[in-house]
Amino acid sequence: MWAPGRTRKHHSDQGGPISSETRINERIRVPEVRLVGPNGEQVGIVRIEDALRLAQEADLDLVEVAPQARPPVAKLMDFGKFKYESAQKARESRRNQQLTVIKEQKLRPKIDQHDYETKKGHVSRFLAAGNKVKVTIMFRGREQSRPELGFRLLQKLADDVTELGFVESSPKQDGRNMIMVLAPHKNVKPKAVKAEPAPEA
Repeated sequence: MWAPGRTRKHHSDQGGPISSETRINERIRVPEVRLVGPNGEQVGIVRIEDALRLAQEADLDLVEVAPQARPPVAKLMDFGKFKYESAQKARESRRNQQLTVIKEQKLRPKIDQHDYETKKGHVSRFLAAGNKVKVTIMFRGREQSRPELGFRLLQKLADDVTELGFVESSPKQDGRNMIMVLAPHKNVKPKAVKAEPAPEA
């Protein structure tokens, strides 16, 4: 990973979210640009020489942000930092898309209360982290003739975690198993593991 910094020498040949055709500094070969300051303020139409001088004085890059405009729009910015932050955002966006992982939790139809609470805790944690949960009830032997046991158990679990998630796929028989998929509510933000409070000074 490269650190943010000046890329005046590197320009935009390092890839990343910015088009390799983005022109910066001396690559902008037009007589004048509509200049935008580093905080988004409109400076107005200035000659390219003046825009480059302003960029140099501010230790910033002159970046062409709207080449199709007449005259083209150029902004004063730290191009290295901009590229770095854009790459970070692109990575973050990709990570968020991959966040919806399907976790699996298996239960037996005649589970005891202690085990049930443990498994429910796992399901709650998965949902709170923004993951979907595939809950599987495993029937053995004669239990297969009592599907209502699995159905009731899945219904109870869905009710117990209703604040964190909802039933995306209703319970259905799949061979010896019964499967239900729970999904986190859209407004449940993924929770990080709680850090221990710092000791008071």
